[in-house]
Amino acid sequence: MGNGPLSGVRVIELAGIGPGPFAAMLLADLGAEVIRVDRASAVREGATSGGTDFSNRGKRSIAVDLKSERGRDVVLRLVEKSDVLLEGFRPGVTERLGIGPDDCLARNPKLVYGRMTGWGQEGPLSHTAGHDVGYIAITGALHAIGRAGGPPQVPMNLLGDFAGGSMYLIVGVLAALLESKTSGRGQVVDAAIVDGTAHLSTFIHAFLATGLWQDRRGVNMLDTGAPWYDVYETADGRHMAVGAIESQFYAEFVRRLGLDGEDLPDQNDRDSWPALRERFAAAFKTRTRDEWTEVFVPSDACVAPVLSMKEAAEHPFNTARDVFPELAGHRQPAPAPRFSRTVTETDGVPALPGGQTREVLDDLGFDDTETLLKEGAVAQA
Repeated sequence: MGNGPLSGVRVIELAGIGPGPFAAMLLADLGAEVIRVDRASAVREGATSGGTDFSNRGKRSIAVDLKSERGRDVVLRLVEKSDVLLEGFRPGVTERLGIGPDDCLARNPKLVYGRMTGWGQEGPLSHTAGHDVGYIAITGALHAIGRAGGPPQVPMNLLGDFAGGSMYLIVGVLAALLESKTSGRGQVVDAAIVDGTAHLSTFIHAFLATGLWQDRRGVNMLDTGAPWYDVYETADGRHMAVGAIESQFYAEFVRRLGLDGEDLPDQNDRDSWPALRERFAAAFKTRTRDEWTEVFVPSDACVAPVLSMKEAAEHPFNTARDVFPELAGHRQPAPAPRFSRTVTETDGVPALPGGQTREVLDDLGFDDTETLLKEGAVAQA
């Protein structure tokens, strides 16, 4: 619980994996009080920390037996004192547990009930299993990523789970919270990764509608089709990223690459793109990545070194902005975005499942904490 813009907002997170926990972490980074409801079975004797699951940072954890009547009642009592609930189970699971939207809104009509799934709460695939790669595949986004003549390239699980999933869940929750201030009523937010990923593709669909985008990989301006929007290998086997789209930035790129004044094809002559790519590739092979970095950074050529994740944490630009501070003994991404007045902060310590059960219940005014612990409705790590 911090001092960010969401200070004073209480969020109940029903423990899950992937986009749900990350969304709850971001809300915690922004100052919300996040209480993670872990399964009582997750409590392990002798555990002393929450490990390195950074998505659990900034939270407090209470371990609850959700299959018991007393455990279910604990969650509903928490709901009465909270603003938001987040869950990422398959459709119908929380209803069967007795902590679905109707159950929770009956206890707290102002509650925002955020639901995170891949396929959505309804539809022909809503009750089937899935993962990021399948969600982005069915939206057309995966098909568009990769080089011409090659297979689709999987962009880790950033595009679906976290961009199309977590971020849209957060936007929906914050919008519903804002609306509730005037209506006095809560509502359910149905955040589906397929919906979010499709929505993220709006810009490309606009290009497709106007004929400026071909529905093929690696032949367009932003998908490695254009030689001035790509990555190039350097003399030491590393890479530089080039994004010199605008004419003035392209001119600066060509000049710093050492090809200024040479007889190069026109930047936007698609038929000449293969030849232009060969010229760029040959030039980049003459120096190492770090040597090219000295040439290009900083400049308006829109060229940057491709850094590994460990290198990124130590890069001067990132250290100057403290993008990867050392928190709880590890380099972690700092809270984002940044605010001028309600400054965000985090100690970076992941919550241990059930680590704050007694503390949370006592803080929220439960007068039967010891009874609940004795009965096994809740557990303290």
